[in-house]
Amino acid sequence: MSKHKKIPLRICLGCREKIPKKDLVRLVRTPDNEVVLDMTGKKPGRGAYLCPREECFKKAVKGKRLERNLQQPISSRLTADLAQVIKNKESE
Repeated sequence: MSKHKKIPLRICLGCREKIPKKDLVRLVRTPDNEVVLDMTGKKPGRGAYLCPREECFKKAVKGKRLERNLQQPISSRLTADLAQVIKNKESE
């Protein structure tokens, strides 16, 4: 009897698909209400996930899905950083 390791799934805020957590980009609202990119996936706070695809990023930003999910406004600098991370991951 082999045990299968359970793969944690999260919903992308762009396409609304369930995707393995390790394949997504995570933003987190920290306990002191700061929104930051979380490349490790382990920072404490409320997380929001996006697939590393430009169309998902655009949908999430245009529809203010990230801001609504994190209950916090997203700075334009963070949006630019997120766009760069997604562009880098998409080209991998």
